[in-house]
Amino acid sequence: MYKFLLISLFALMAAVSVGAQPRPIASDAKNIKPAPESFAAKYEGGMFGYSEKFEGTLAFDDVNERLTFKAAKGEIFSIPYDSLLVVYPQSQSVSTTAGSVISAIPVPGAGLAGFIREKRRYLILQINDPDTDIRAAINFKLETKELLDSVVATLGKKANLTQRGDAYFRPKPTPKPVLQPN
Repeated sequence: MYKFLLISLFALMAAVSVGAQPRPIASDAKNIKPAPESFAAKYEGGMFGYSEKFEGTLAFDDVNERLTFKAAKGEIFSIPYDSLLVVYPQSQSVSTTAGSVISAIPVPGAGLAGFIREKRRYLILQINDPDTDIRAAINFKLETKELLDSVVATLGKKANLTQRGDAYFRPKPTPKPVLQPN
């Protein structure tokens, strides 16, 4: 029995280590498809004045040069492309609800259920709010990695941002030299 548990533990550790391969640093922009004009997203917070979480739709409004977030109530808010400072993807690996519940059961081996994990993918937008002149970091939860990567790339290009790895940013303007009178 002891040998069986030991072999099972080693097999589990081997399976987990094979599945946890590191993601390459540089992304291949050639394989990223353009983002759809609108897609499902969950607002997680960050916009001044909106503390509730909303299920809704993000849409590119190229005519008005902005990204809009709409829910069942209608348009909640919009973010002008010019106010974007940084756009980047973020992934978090969290224990699933089932894994947390099972790992709390006082049965030998139930603690291994804590290894049941899922990826949550977020679109992070750092903006300079044009209405209030407040900087904010707005978070949207998206369903797939492919959608997240395509949205980040498309939004970065539409807002004329500079790419650095997986992220896009607006460089600081270079100050003009001040001429001293003689």
